[in-house]
Amino acid sequence: MKLQKLVYYSQAWSLVWDDRALFHEPIQAWANGPVVRELYARHRGQFDVREWPYGDATVLDEKARETIDAVLGYYAPRSAQWLSDLTHRESPWRQARQGVPDGERSDRVISLESMMEYYSTLPADEDRD
Repeated sequence: MKLQKLVYYSQAWSLVWDDRALFHEPIQAWANGPVVRELYARHRGQFDVREWPYGDATVLDEKARETIDAVLGYYAPRSAQWLSDLTHRESPWRQARQGVPDGERSDRVISLESMMEYYSTLPADEDRD
């Protein structure tokens, strides 16, 4: 669950800071928060992901690396539950799940536009405990 939230926030802040998507796979508004289905399919059943044989980090440019590092610096020390709770309070996930009962499955997509709109209003270093 934590990996999914870190990927979500990396995408969100890339949209704001770099004015571009970090990746093209859609992020869905699942019951426990934002999830990239393709990523989930690769790590399903793994509760401790320490190595990742998929992808190629060398294709990331300096801006992308800086964004990911900043996101990890702020969000990685937090627990998976804290991150999930945070996404549940934020409007991109809530908007995508509008009309879906709590705890029910959903494959609705969190739009890049809603992420850009919401996160661009937040200070990058805001402590949101």
